[in-house]
Amino acid sequence: MSEQKMETEPFLQIEDLAVEYYSDGKVISAVNGVSLRLEKGKTLGLVGETGAGKTTIAKSILRILPDVGAKITGGEVKLEGKDLFKLSEVEMRKIRGNNISMIFQDPMTALNPVQTVGDQIAEVVRLHSKGEKHDFVKRAEEMLEMVGIPAERYHEYPHQFSGGMKQRVVIAIALACNPDLLLADEPTTALDVTIQAQVLDLIADLRKKYNTAMLLITHDMGVVAQTCDDVAVIYAGKIIEYGSKEQIFDHPAHPYTIGLFGAIPSMSGDEEWLHPIDGLPPEPFNLPKGCTFHPRCPYATEACRGGTIDMRRTADGHQCRCINIDTVKKQEG
Repeated sequence: MSEQKMETEPFLQIEDLAVEYYSDGKVISAVNGVSLRLEKGKTLGLVGETGAGKTTIAKSILRILPDVGAKITGGEVKLEGKDLFKLSEVEMRKIRGNNISMIFQDPMTALNPVQTVGDQIAEVVRLHSKGEKHDFVKRAEEMLEMVGIPAERYHEYPHQFSGGMKQRVVIAIALACNPDLLLADEPTTALDVTIQAQVLDLIADLRKKYNTAMLLITHDMGVVAQTCDDVAVIYAGKIIEYGSKEQIFDHPAHPYTIGLFGAIPSMSGDEEWLHPIDGLPPEPFNLPKGCTFHPRCPYATEACRGGTIDMRRTADGHQCRCINIDTVKKQEG
C-alpha cells in the first residue's frame, strides 16, 4: 500500500456490507451492500425507520450478531486499515470495549441487575488493562464522577438508579477504556427530553475530550442536528442518501429523506398538518425490485420498478440513490 493511500484511508471504512437473517425458512435481507466512511473524531448519523438495518450494521462492526440465524454474507469492515472480519475471536475480544465500544438502546437490559454499577465498570477496565483491584475500582469511580454520578454510589445496583442515571452508567462502561470508536444505538430513546439533552451534551463533551469517533444510530432528526457531522439515511438495508449534515438538512434530495423532514413539526411555519410518508417499509424477506422505496414514492416511474438504482451526485455534491433527482427538486421547489 502506498504512503499516499495510507494517509487518505479513513479511520472506519465499511464496504458493501451485506447481512442476512434466517427464520422459519425465510431469508431476511437486513443489510444490502452498505458502504460508509468515518473519520477520526467525527460523528456519523445513521438515520432510518425501525427495521431499516441500523443496529445490524453496528453489531456487524463489533461482530456480535447471533451465532445462529444470522450471517454476514459479504463486504468488509476496516478499522484503521485492519479488516475486522479477518480477525480471530480472541483478537476481536481485545478490540471490543478497548478500541470499539457500544452504548445499547435500553439501559434496563444492558446492565446486570445483580452486580453493582461500579463493579460492572471495573470489569471492563480489568479485561483490557493490567493492574491491581484497587486500580480498577479507582478507574470506575473516576468514570462515575465523569458522567455526573457521585463515586459513593459505586456499590449500588441498577434498580437504585433512574432511567437517565442508568444510561449514564452505560456510557461510563462504554468509555471506561477510552475507545477510538463509539457505537451509540439510539442512546436517548428511553429518556425524557430534558435528560436526553443532558446525555447528548455529556457524550459530546467526552467525545471531544478523547477525540472519539462515533456512529450514532437514531431516527430523531433533532438529535442528528445537534450531534452529527455527516448523515447517512438508510432504507430497507441500503444507504439512500449520504452527505454532510448541512447538505442533508439544507438540500435533501431523496423522496424518503424529504418525507422524514416533512413529518417533523415546524416551529416557524404556519402549516396545520404534517406530511407523513404513506405506506409502510417493505418486508425484508420480500423486498421490491428496483428502488425499494418506489411503492411509497409519489415520484416513482416505471424505471424505478426494475434494475439497479445506483448512487448519484446531487448539485451540491452529496450522494443520493434516486434516478428522479431533478424531477423531485422541481416539484419540491
